Amino acid sequence: MAQLWWSSLPLRVLVSTLAFSIVLLVLAGVLLLNQTTAGVVEAKKESALNEAAGAYAFMQEQLRNPDVRGVAIHETLNRLADLADAQVAQYRLVIQGPTSSLVSAGIVPESVPDELRRAVEQSEGMFVTPTSVQFTDAEANPVPGWVVGTSLISTTGERFPVFYIFPMTAEIQTLRSLQAAVLVTGVVLTAALSLVAYLVTAQVVTPVRRASRAALRLASGELDLRLKVRGTDDIASLAQSMNQMASQLQQRIRELETLSTLQQRFVSDVSHELRTPMTTIKMAADMLHEARDSFDPVQRRSAELMSAEIDRFDLMLADLLEISRFDAGAAVLALDEVDVGALVRSEVDDHRGLAESLGVELVVQVEPGDNTAQLDSRRIRRVMRNLITNATEHAEGRQVRIAVASDQEAVAVTVRDYGVGFEAEDAARVFDRFWRADPSRTRIVGGSGLGLSIAMEDARLHHGWLTAWGRPGRGAQFRLTLPRTSDLVLTGSPLAVIPADDIARPSR
Repeated sequence: MAQLWWSSLPLRVLVSTLAFSIVLLVLAGVLLLNQTTAGVVEAKKESALNEAAGAYAFMQEQLRNPDVRGVAIHETLNRLADLADAQVAQYRLVIQGPTSSLVSAGIVPESVPDELRRAVEQSEGMFVTPTSVQFTDAEANPVPGWVVGTSLISTTGERFPVFYIFPMTAEIQTLRSLQAAVLVTGVVLTAALSLVAYLVTAQVVTPVRRASRAALRLASGELDLRLKVRGTDDIASLAQSMNQMASQLQQRIRELETLSTLQQRFVSDVSHELRTPMTTIKMAADMLHEARDSFDPVQRRSAELMSAEIDRFDLMLADLLEISRFDAGAAVLALDEVDVGALVRSEVDDHRGLAESLGVELVVQVEPGDNTAQLDSRRIRRVMRNLITNATEHAEGRQVRIAVASDQEAVAVTVRDYGVGFEAEDAARVFDRFWRADPSRTRIVGGSGLGLSIAMEDARLHHGWLTAWGRPGRGAQFRLTLPRTSDLVLTGSPLAVIPADDIARPSR
């Protein structure tokens, strides 16, 4: 549910609009009904007082009429109660006579609150209070109403409490009709606001989604795609900006592609063109190098330096040609089933002479098990040659450890040295072309500065990983991870890129 909520802007806008609309409509409805109810109740109260005052004046006048002085007071009260029954649509009457109470038809005397009875009996004047009017019909529900109480005074000075009961039956029906109307209006308004919110959201979201899809298509390489511009509003401005960005991006990418093609062609052409004169120069340098013993010391040293630099230059040309093949996408694999452990041991044996000359001990640890994988042995040998040579050169006379391990999906090799190392943020930059952690450091073995870049390209060509770890003064470790077969996708490595001896290193 949370994923659906955060993945749909129209849903969030629609639900939010619906929720806020319901809250506002409920508050407005409650306020309207409260004010209306209060107004109706207050109006009924004023009406009841006016009606009761008029009825009381008439009844008091009838009670003091000289024509009824000879009539028994009970008969007079009965006649007044009959007159009140004729006004049943306006009010009901309860009169406490000398012998019994006179009650209008349809209601019970309990409709008059006891507090009002006591107030009328103890004080003079007219009192009004809300009440619940109860009917003699058992099926009829009590209804709210007002009751006005006062006392009739006979010619002899006797006081007879009289209560005018005004049921609010019609007002209750009006308020219920009003409640139903408010409810229906709220539902209709909520539906209408939701529809409006959906339409407004659709007008905003649809162009944004169109722009998002266009951006994805641009990112996938469809640089000719353009958005339609309608109007001059913010959405049209967004479309214009997207189109302008696409045009500039297309132009820049074409420029970069052209420049990259020219650079690749230049490197490839120069490398090829230099091969022929380089071969001739190398042959002449080899002849001079072989005859160096017959030269004087200065000439002999010059011949040795020239031969070494020409060898390095030849290696650089070979690496440049290989890089140009990677850039052109012309590099292919010659896959074969190879024992990685045996390959690593062979490369280490080839480098023992160099390591001994630098005072470096090479230690190989191959975990038992099946360490075979489908790979191009020539390229992987070149990767291991670069890693071992770099580790030997930077080991500062300390030990270099090479480990091989495997699992069901991959075979991994780590090359660990304890030399100068490099900063943690340089772990990705070590594979850049011609990059050095310390530019002032002189190469001992030599090289073109492209070894690690070529090693990275060889690893990628195998769909493998080549990662690096290093810390200044604590050495470095490079890890090569290769899938057992070319159709496997790596999800992990049998060996960690961070050395176990560094993880266990005590903190200072």
